[in-house]
Amino acid sequence: MRPGEATFALHMPTSATVQVPARLQPPRLRHQRGYGFVAILLLLAVVSLGLSSVSTSWSTEAKRDKEQQLIRIGQLYVQALDRYRRVSPGTDKRLPMALDELMLDQRFVGTVRHIRRLYPDPMSLGQDWGVIRGDDGRIQGVYSLSDQEPLIKGTVSRPGLRLAAASRYSDWKFVVDSDK
Repeated sequence: MRPGEATFALHMPTSATVQVPARLQPPRLRHQRGYGFVAILLLLAVVSLGLSSVSTSWSTEAKRDKEQQLIRIGQLYVQALDRYRRVSPGTDKRLPMALDELMLDQRFVGTVRHIRRLYPDPMSLGQDWGVIRGDDGRIQGVYSLSDQEPLIKGTVSRPGLRLAAASRYSDWKFVVDSDK
């Protein structure tokens, strides 16, 4: 043993006493200040802040994707309605009374499909579209039933489609051009 080292006696059932140096003794509780716990809490706070900012950008990206789907599907409906009217037999060019007529046009002998299937509204969680009818009761267009605010603030222009700036998705009307 070195000079100046403190020792303590370990009492064993036998009468022998063993001397253990102080540096080999178990740590005392009064020396633990909780720095490790604070470090873990700080790390957890930093990770939480990072995840919250990432989740916000993910939700915005998901909404942007649904918005693009809304525009694409709305454009498909406009094209299908326009094609239905253009290929009408005879001189009376009419629009359908129901959206189902776009999937199976029974005005012809063979099977004529103007759209593959009736697509759900991507902004309204699978609900049906709102239908715009003309004075004769025929479908002229569709619109989303969602009251959410669009990410696109200005007008939307695509080939064969022009949507004015809107404060809600339900303000975007996908309508067949009546001039044709």
